[in-house]
Amino acid sequence: MKIRTNFARINLLNITYYNMLKKPLVLFGVLAFILMCIFFLFPINVFDGVIVYEDHQSDFLLETPLSLSYFVGLGYDPKDMIGVKDFYLTTKGIVMAFVFILGFPGLLAYRMYLKTRKVS
Repeated sequence: MKIRTNFARINLLNITYYNMLKKPLVLFGVLAFILMCIFFLFPINVFDGVIVYEDHQSDFLLETPLSLSYFVGLGYDPKDMIGVKDFYLTTKGIVMAFVFILGFPGLLAYRMYLKTRKVS
């Protein structure tokens, strides 16, 4: 006896979400959007970056993990920015952001493409 759940059968113009996620481009877009929202809205310090502190006489560079939410103005207290001249991602941090936001969804979408191609 087969038990069917209704939560995956919500229709959107007669197409179920389950069938939509079988399409590689849709899967890529949805996963990339979800990861982008997570990394840009929540202060998750994962990406390698540099904070430039300004002293009276010189600048001080501090290499530390940064969050992408800092670049849109979320996740930090303005009091923490006193003395900070600039902050940016290093090359490694940019590559990490690219891999997390586009690389993993790309691999999963490619896997789904190969799976659906093999079945049909």
